[in-house]
Amino acid sequence: MKHLTDEEIMLEIADGKLDLLTILFDRYHVRIYNFFNKMVHNKMVSEDLTQDVFLKVIKYKASYKNGNFAAWIFTIARNIFSTYYQKTKKERTNEIDDDLLGSNETAVSESKQEELDHLQRALLKLKSSERELIVMHRFQEIKYDQIAQIIGSSENAVKVKTHRALKKLKEIYFQI
Repeated sequence: MKHLTDEEIMLEIADGKLDLLTILFDRYHVRIYNFFNKMVHNKMVSEDLTQDVFLKVIKYKASYKNGNFAAWIFTIARNIFSTYYQKTKKERTNEIDDDLLGSNETAVSESKQEELDHLQRALLKLKSSERELIVMHRFQEIKYDQIAQIIGSSENAVKVKTHRALKKLKEIYFQI
């Protein structure tokens, strides 16, 4: 079954073969976790939100209609982040936790760590919508057309917004 595409597996899951969700979980849980970790900068929250994504995949499996699976699951992740963001808006601070990096990023050198911390601080200064575009495109390597599908925009608009967000990030990065 591991030779099947994500879309084929999801269609099987929608037909009731829930055991195949482990394949999609193996393929996507790190990417989803890293997406949340870049957005919320909290390991435990990122784990919880990642779990919520896969619970929603099960809950809404019947609504999947053979589209691009990566775009579909990141749309779910984006919606979950949006809900979380609105809930915690008043409580949020701009402090950065010590555990900013995911498990696959722990092998970086100390100087690299300082650069990453500096980048994280700069990312926090962006609007969440700008940060989201950068995280999806640069850190998750999601293509512009898929991001456009996820956020309900055109590919060209996503390219322009991402370019502007990167320019703004660069300015902030060198100011702080």
